Amino acid sequence: MHTAVRLRAAASQLTRQLRSQGSAEQPSSARLSVLGQLYRCGPLTPTELALHERVKLQTLTRLLAEIEADGLVERRAHEGDARKSILSLSAAGSRLLAAEVHRREASLASALATQLSAGERAQLLAACALIDRVVNGLDLRPSTVPAGRA
Repeated sequence: MHTAVRLRAAASQLTRQLRSQGSAEQPSSARLSVLGQLYRCGPLTPTELALHERVKLQTLTRLLAEIEADGLVERRAHEGDARKSILSLSAAGSRLLAAEVHRREASLASALATQLSAGERAQLLAACALIDRVVNGLDLRPSTVPAGRA
């Protein structure tokens, strides 16, 4: 259990630190999460996107309107159901997402280079493969965390 607690805490702290290094002009975490989902999953209906984000559709409505108005996503009619629409990442959304990922990776690479030896970086890289296996194991298990307690 201690390893699970320590891993979750370290991953959370790393994510918070990388997010906090941006300026006020950087996109919000919510925007980046939506753009990232559309990048990873491809075009989705708003309902599907809400499921992937694990939020209610009503929670996403305003954010989707904002990022669509900013030209970061494109909306088109669903071919099989006129009541639905399909959202996809626009070229501007792809550029914004790529720039943010590059900024965060460059910051992380700099910290790794200054804080860890070459041997420690090799150990960390090997640990990443272990973390990937853990993530894959989590994907196979039903959630045991009660709603609202994550």
